[in-house]
Amino acid sequence: MRIFFLLLAACLSVTSLFAQDTTLKTRAMGDIQSRYDDYKKIALQIWDYAEVGYKEVKSSALLQKTLTDNGFNVQAGVADIPTAFVASYGSGSPVIGILAEFDALPGLAQQAVPEKTPIEGKAAGHGCGHHLFGTASVAAGIEIKKLIAEKKLTGTIRVYGCPAEEGGSGKVYMVRAGLFNDVDVVIHWHPGAENAVTLTSALANKSAKFRFHGLSAHAAAAPDKGRSALDGVEAMDYMVNMMREHIPQETRIHYVITNGGKAPNVVPDFAEVYYYVRHPKKEEVMRIFDWVVQAAEGAAMGTQTKVDYEVIGGTHDLLLNRTLAETMQQNLLRVGGVSYTPAEIEFARKIQTSFTYKVKAIESVGAVEPLKESQDAGGGSTDVGDVSYTVPTVGLVAATWVAGTPAHSWQAVACGGTEIGTKGMMVAAKTMTLTAIDCFTNPTLVTAAKEEFKKDKGDYQYKALLGDRKPALNYRD
Repeated sequence: MRIFFLLLAACLSVTSLFAQDTTLKTRAMGDIQSRYDDYKKIALQIWDYAEVGYKEVKSSALLQKTLTDNGFNVQAGVADIPTAFVASYGSGSPVIGILAEFDALPGLAQQAVPEKTPIEGKAAGHGCGHHLFGTASVAAGIEIKKLIAEKKLTGTIRVYGCPAEEGGSGKVYMVRAGLFNDVDVVIHWHPGAENAVTLTSALANKSAKFRFHGLSAHAAAAPDKGRSALDGVEAMDYMVNMMREHIPQETRIHYVITNGGKAPNVVPDFAEVYYYVRHPKKEEVMRIFDWVVQAAEGAAMGTQTKVDYEVIGGTHDLLLNRTLAETMQQNLLRVGGVSYTPAEIEFARKIQTSFTYKVKAIESVGAVEPLKESQDAGGGSTDVGDVSYTVPTVGLVAATWVAGTPAHSWQAVACGGTEIGTKGMMVAAKTMTLTAIDCFTNPTLVTAAKEEFKKDKGDYQYKALLGDRKPALNYRD
């Protein structure tokens, strides 16, 4: 009989905790929704700022002020990055971190209309939706802070302001500075064209700017007196392109000539080319990058120029955590997808006419994709990978763009400046908040996530792929 009552008491305790969590989650979703207009205003302000990596002065300041006004202690300028910050509230364990990004992309200024319409006088645009990313993460942090302040939860919530995800590897420097060393779980998200929890890794990446130095001369009167730095760049590019036949097919190498000289009749004494090397395995990235360096050195030798290079960024692949992903999936299902008004459907249809490929139905953004693990590393890279090799990490994608919209496109910028983007942003804010509540109220979940993390990481000792260089604060110049 005693055992019966003990089991009954345990069941009642679990039921009570479940009911409490359900109440907290219901309230949290309502609170976030009640501030829809506030968060929309913040996101659109950052969309308008459209500041590129490490230049996000106004965007970072706005998010910092929002957090400070809501009771957070904000430490700015961390990891030798003026626009990076850590906002904290609470004390003790668990420590739950939420990542916030806010950098834009060069060359993508676009009005919030369904036709390609650049914004006069502007160069950058939020083609990856980081204005939504940062705002949703701040919203989730603020909601958790409220629950801690009311003693509904115990522990510490941190919002990490992470600059320059787009090629600048901002989080790598934050990891290297030890800012995640005492964190139990990290939560993040990304704008997209569907609602899904991330169980697909990312490509490891290493990037650098190769700078060739030659001798100027009159290209017609004295070409023999010159040594063309542009020849060095072109010779390097040719050799790297021949490499493609002999490297693993999953590899991605891309480049842009950032400086090719100033006038055709002047032999250029300086030229620069910016390279990315990607592969699902970080070890392969390092090997292939070294081969690219050899191509640069050979090109310099063959053109009688000199070359040096500056490593700009380097990111790990994404270490997945199924334990946390399964929990986040349940929360995403609870939150659900988005629905469009008739005017938004018309906008979406016009956007989809600009695509040259088959896309999902507009209504698909109202659904939640099933949780599925993929061996494909996907087509992109993220500095979240470095965080994931430091602490158990989980993320989702929310439908902030019309179905079929690719990242880094004018269509993504356009959607991000409308209610379509804001609605998806709120899905992400709510889902991250509910997942954080689970981490605070269920120690077993955090323990299981840590055990999976330890097992999957194995003996690997984290080391930044970009070495010990300081943040490349001017990489967008």
